[in-house]
Amino acid sequence: MNGGVNGVALGVFIFFFLAVTVMGFLAARWRKAENEHSLDEWGLGGRSFGTWVTWFLLGGDLYTAYTFVAVPAAVYAAGAAGFFAVPYTILVYPLIFTFLPRLWSVSHKHGYVTTSDFVRGRFGSKGLSLAVALTGILATMPYIALQLVGIQAVLDVMGVGGGEDTNWFVKDLPLLIAFGVLAAYTYSSGLRAPALIAFVKDTLIYIVITVAIIYIPIKLGGFDDIFASASEKYTAAKAGGLVPAEAGQWTYATLALGSALALFMYPHSITATLSSKNREVIRRNTTILPLYSLMLGLLALLGFMAIAAKVDTHGNNQLAIPQLFEDMFPDWFAGVAFAAIGIGALVPAAIMSIAAANLFTRNIYKDFLKPDATPEQETKISKLVSLLVKVGALVFVLTMDKTTAINFQLLGGIWILQTFPALVGGLFTRWFHRWALLAGWAVGMVYGTIAAYGVASPTQKHFGGSNDKIPGIGEMGYIGLTAFVLNVAVTVALTFVLRAAKAPDGVDETSPSDYTADAGDPGVQTELPPATSGAAH
Repeated sequence: MNGGVNGVALGVFIFFFLAVTVMGFLAARWRKAENEHSLDEWGLGGRSFGTWVTWFLLGGDLYTAYTFVAVPAAVYAAGAAGFFAVPYTILVYPLIFTFLPRLWSVSHKHGYVTTSDFVRGRFGSKGLSLAVALTGILATMPYIALQLVGIQAVLDVMGVGGGEDTNWFVKDLPLLIAFGVLAAYTYSSGLRAPALIAFVKDTLIYIVITVAIIYIPIKLGGFDDIFASASEKYTAAKAGGLVPAEAGQWTYATLALGSALALFMYPHSITATLSSKNREVIRRNTTILPLYSLMLGLLALLGFMAIAAKVDTHGNNQLAIPQLFEDMFPDWFAGVAFAAIGIGALVPAAIMSIAAANLFTRNIYKDFLKPDATPEQETKISKLVSLLVKVGALVFVLTMDKTTAINFQLLGGIWILQTFPALVGGLFTRWFHRWALLAGWAVGMVYGTIAAYGVASPTQKHFGGSNDKIPGIGEMGYIGLTAFVLNVAVTVALTFVLRAAKAPDGVDETSPSDYTADAGDPGVQTELPPATSGAAH
């Protein structure tokens, strides 16, 4: 960005990248299982992670490279409206405290690997399970793509790959290399690789943010000057100053609430959760994960600092924070910061590809294509699909505009929220009828997609954002939350009708005690059942 490659920063970046690459391959020997040929081992780390490993894994999973880039970029461009991520991560932890331990217990009892496994077992419906699986895969793909966008932003700022006129292969070669390494160690080590690398990723991020929040304000004259510069910019742009305009308050609130409801519907969030060794690990993590929300609030302030530092993003706001680090830090520490962002992309991308692959293998391949698949075959298919998922994300990044990738990730959030009634509702009650849940999901998906299609932006005619007028209220709000309300309304209404008509119900393979069971309790399996074990007898 500043004309040439920053050799010192690139050297530090490569050092950390090589270090985590070695860790990724060595992770296959970490907590090595007696039998590796099962999704429990490759896809869930043997369900063996304790409190701190799970904390780092979930933190690495949820607070991604794109979080590092996009949250302060949103503040840089739009002011305090970009802080919506902070309240939504505060809202989410009391919410998941109520249902994640129940999901862990029933999944541990029955050997469920995915949310669709639970939905199928709870409601006796492969159709509903398939809907949840397809939604999870569709929502995850652009999310993986955005992690690659985060790496690309760092590479651009370091000057790697040449300018816009450079041959496409040379320009994208660094990203292709990063992708190849990610694909290789994920295939080899499964969930153990991102779990081990997450320690490095989160440590680097905490160090970088701590230094940035102290060092950069000193160089810029203090927070008074920083906020004054930001206020001047927003006022000049008629954006209402530091505080969002009254017209944007519904948007802010609904986006925060809808995002909180959606976060732990994503397959990668559940994959990290189910890797825990007992129920208490989940409960503890809901109390200590808010430490990341504190980090996120400090991270968002970097957007104001980028304004005060007069960072030139060349029209791409996603470069605001990498460029801020390039401009303000010594070259060697800029390399550390870039490594934090780059590694922050590798960890969640690995978990997301594993989660999507598990959904395909268990709930499409095994349920519909090869019901008699052995555990070894399941694991092999999941490994191959994890590669295909990453290839799809890479093609998405290389062939489409970055704004398109961002907006499709927003669309993924709208979609994944529509699985909430089946998953969370099913954890507490079986009153909802399976057909009603499927109809509600379909209505939410169709409404959300059509509404998002009609949103335009300065760069896109369709899918230009995730906010639209709320029917009956007239205020601008988050499309995903509106679609969710319609979903629930249809589900409840049709359940009354179908119950009254005595429509056939599916078989529930769970029992009330399953939802509070813990590892080691009588009747709770400590070894995998024949259907999901790695042994071939």
